[in-house]
Amino acid sequence: MEIIDMTEAYVPQAAALEAACVSEPWSENQIRAELTNPWALWLVALAGDTLVGYLGVEYGPDGGNVVSVTTDPSFRRRGVARALFAEMDVRLRALDLQYLTLEVRPSNEPARALYASLGFREVGRRPKFYRKPTEDAILMTRYYKEEGSC
Repeated sequence: MEIIDMTEAYVPQAAALEAACVSEPWSENQIRAELTNPWALWLVALAGDTLVGYLGVEYGPDGGNVVSVTTDPSFRRRGVARALFAEMDVRLRALDLQYLTLEVRPSNEPARALYASLGFREVGRRPKFYRKPTEDAILMTRYYKEEGSC
């Protein structure tokens, strides 16, 4: 498996995977627009020429937020998301960011377990964040620098 920057060539595959896996998917145009966003990083995981996962993060001066992460169902539990997050960590740390945050459905226990194993902690809840079906979001954050540290 190879982790690289998402380029225009991978947008249709990412959008197709998004549509197959997410209840309110990003469109090709929305994903494409992220590639020109100077405050966004998007990575893809490739198995040969096949896109098997992706991770998109938008960031500001001190932290980032995962805006989209998806793994092809036939490649789940094979380390795809873990590899995407590992590479993203390298890039975010190089930007001297202090944290990375994400939202996850309470019902998505496999994702919650993965995020916890990656060092994310539950820090809050966003009521009725998700639709189709309506569900709260658990807000999870991984800190690269703890408050008060140098």
